[in-house]
Amino acid sequence: MNESSTDDARRVVVLNPKSGSEDHAEDVYDLADEHGFLVRETEEAGDAIRLAGDAAAAGADFVAAAGGDGTLNEVVNGLHGAEALDDVTVGVVPAGTGNNFASNVGVEGLEHAFEVFESGERRDIDVGVAAGRAFVNSCVGGITAEASAATTPDSKRNLGVMAYVLNTVKRAVSYESLSLTVETDDAHSRTWSGEAAFVLVGNGRRFPVEGDTQANMEDGLFEVTIVEDGPTVDVVGEAALERLFGDSGDHIYRLATPGLTVRSADDDDPVSFSLDGEMITSHETAIETLPGRLTMPVGEAYDPDPDAESKRP
Repeated sequence: MNESSTDDARRVVVLNPKSGSEDHAEDVYDLADEHGFLVRETEEAGDAIRLAGDAAAAGADFVAAAGGDGTLNEVVNGLHGAEALDDVTVGVVPAGTGNNFASNVGVEGLEHAFEVFESGERRDIDVGVAAGRAFVNSCVGGITAEASAATTPDSKRNLGVMAYVLNTVKRAVSYESLSLTVETDDAHSRTWSGEAAFVLVGNGRRFPVEGDTQANMEDGLFEVTIVEDGPTVDVVGEAALERLFGDSGDHIYRLATPGLTVRSADDDDPVSFSLDGEMITSHETAIETLPGRLTMPVGEAYDPDPDAESKRP
């Protein structure tokens, strides 16, 4: 499909036609044309970074990502690399497998995304940066990062979100824990050291708390969860998921911080991190928040403060 053309390139959609079930491209083109957006289409991994940076350099003041969380991550990184996040509004068109971030900001479908672009409230959302790479949802090291890396495009198309779940369960059976030190960069300067199954640094996403996976994206803090190494998971299915993702508290350490450093205690064993599904590997990773750096239109279902005391019984 050819890219759309228009004299006004101030509003751009970066479209990944291969995300999700791969049946959204035509609808995105139609909606983009209806709402005055230029479409730039990716062909391979990394294209969205370049296309978003090019759009900013050409004077765009609104760049939307049409794809999954990985496409949004690349668009944000393109703008971050171009030092344009302060000048460009970012939109999300959910066309991926899970669309976790889009759901958190109240965007529930292709048509709804463009409605939100026109009339949705603009919010200033925090951005995380790990080893120079930006992320909006989460930075995960350990078993879930390995599961993300091992989840193929074909399995995501066939199984959707269950593809990630199945890979996580498979790896739980034989996974060797990480020997880590986690040190916060704040006034409290807390340090955790030990064996961990995984570390979740949540910006838009957090480790489940009473079924609520959305973190506060506007408080300048990460919600960090360290799942300490426990007994070997030797079953699969529901029991394994409960062991991995249940909030029993026996092997879970939580903290909130604007920044932290994660170090591997083993010189021969670097840690792999999944940043919104994009992978990095390092022996030492500094992770920081950029408070309120991302301006984004949100739907009415977006909850800016999921932990407000007034909501608690």
